[in-house]
Amino acid sequence: MDISPDKQNIDRVFSNTAYHIDFYQRDYRWTDEPVLRLLDDIFFKFSEQYARTADRDPSQETLTAYYPWYYLNTYVTNVVSGRTYVVDGQQRLTTLSLILIKLRHLAMHHDSPLQGWIETKIGGQQGYERHFWMNHIGHRKAQQGLYDGKAAKDINITSGITAENMVKNYGIISAFIDKRLTDRHSFETFTFYFLYRLVLINLAVEQTDVSMVFEVINDRGVKLRPYEILKGKLLGQIDKIELDKDNYNELWEAQAGAINAFKEDELDVFFRFYLKAKYADTRREGTRFDGDYHRAMFTAEMDEKLGLLHNPAKVKAFLKGTFTYYSNLFVKLRTAYATDQQQFRGVYYNYLLDLDAPFLLVLAACNLDDPDEDEKIRTASAEADRYFSLLQLQNAYDSNEFADSLYRIAAAIRGQDTITFRAAFDAELAAVIASRRNLAEAEPLSYAVFKQTGINLNTRFKRYFFARVDEFLADGMNLNVKHPIADLVTKTGAKTGFHVEHILSWNDENKALFDGDEERFEQERNRLGGILLLKGKDNISSSNEPYQQKLKSYANTLYWNETLRADSYKSKLDMTELRKKHQLELQPLDQFGPDDLEARHKLLFKLTSIIWK
Repeated sequence: MDISPDKQNIDRVFSNTAYHIDFYQRDYRWTDEPVLRLLDDIFFKFSEQYARTADRDPSQETLTAYYPWYYLNTYVTNVVSGRTYVVDGQQRLTTLSLILIKLRHLAMHHDSPLQGWIETKIGGQQGYERHFWMNHIGHRKAQQGLYDGKAAKDINITSGITAENMVKNYGIISAFIDKRLTDRHSFETFTFYFLYRLVLINLAVEQTDVSMVFEVINDRGVKLRPYEILKGKLLGQIDKIELDKDNYNELWEAQAGAINAFKEDELDVFFRFYLKAKYADTRREGTRFDGDYHRAMFTAEMDEKLGLLHNPAKVKAFLKGTFTYYSNLFVKLRTAYATDQQQFRGVYYNYLLDLDAPFLLVLAACNLDDPDEDEKIRTASAEADRYFSLLQLQNAYDSNEFADSLYRIAAAIRGQDTITFRAAFDAELAAVIASRRNLAEAEPLSYAVFKQTGINLNTRFKRYFFARVDEFLADGMNLNVKHPIADLVTKTGAKTGFHVEHILSWNDENKALFDGDEERFEQERNRLGGILLLKGKDNISSSNEPYQQKLKSYANTLYWNETLRADSYKSKLDMTELRKKHQLELQPLDQFGPDDLEARHKLLFKLTSIIWK
């Protein structure tokens, strides 16, 4: 490996080299903190000496005699086909170029002869074109706007975050410098200091060493995200000319932008799910991708499967094929997870349950350019919802056991047709339930297990369960739901949230229905047949009422609540048809005791078998 260090002052850094921003580099993302820190460092040494030499004329000789040089840091470049690429250091170099633009405007303000010199440090002529030495090609409009002195509001920043931050940081730089360079003498002295005495070290590296140098530098400095390192490792293998010609960097940035739009650094989440879905048969195997998965991808074991180590041809195929397809699939899943889409309702149900299962399962099930992609999304997400819900409803859910089983299911359905999905889920479901009941085998759903369900469930799942019941009733009666399902599940405020309501209030009259056995009474009133959902204020007002009064409170609430009332059945053909179609023993209850509670609980078991059939 050949690294050539070269000490350069700013006058030399920005003289005749156009710096192209390498794909390794992120957008210009410096905030006010690093910008102000750099300005403080520069002006601390300058101001200290200027107080002693303010009576001397600005010149190179004065600066050399009285001002020590100041080291600003290192930047790394490599030259390919005549172009100089910045591998590391563009944040600092871009900020320095913004300072130069500010100095140009001060030169114009003071009518200083240094204006022409400063302008040659900002940009120059190459061939027929004039350009900025810091060559942010995609953000030239913003750079030109700053150079021309336009107001921030009039500068075009539609090209992205780099343009936005250049304009914002220029404002910070301008305000900072205006407070310190208040006359022509201080301005011109600082200009000589800035260009002659501020020093950077340029490390010029060979193309074959760029990826390694980049990773080491960032491991020892401000760490990049794994996907940013991975980008360098992959794109660094592609010839620069081919890289530009076939737009591999643009491809990566487009996919990264689409995924990171959901959440900062979400691309790391995508890669972890993808690698686990395709290359982990167990949860333990999946843990190797939890940390620096970009390193795991290039181990000998993984290279046998991925083939991305020192293999430009496979890297190009991976980027245009695998990466593009599965990242687009992830975006589709992420969209369905965040918004209630009828087409992919099961994905949204998983969101309401706070499950990320669809990402692992769908990425595992789908083959490259899978023609059955949509059906696999629907089936896998619906099965995950059913699996989780039935475990909850039969008191067989354990979070660690559930997480382990998802990997086994993902391995079983990897690349398979949807017809195989139910068997993979049911095998795990039956095994878990059998293990909990100490049975040789078990059914996916049985009333013997369901019978005591209620008190064991967490509040969020109870809200989800009754939301699904109400949704089923609304669909069956051709009615609109009373409230969006997300409101029923996630809203918990005292006034607008939905809360669990006990049909049987805690009082002596109701306890007597259970022979005064308080323990039994508490267990029974918490069964699913003995509870329902009410909105905050309704729940509060009916908390200790006798049953007859509660019935009045249930009017115009949720459909499940209203099935207790006689007026829900009068002259309602859709209700009659629903009962007949599914053989549901829905009926109004003028009183509510142990037998009625049991009947409601059995009815919910029937609804469970239909909803999660």
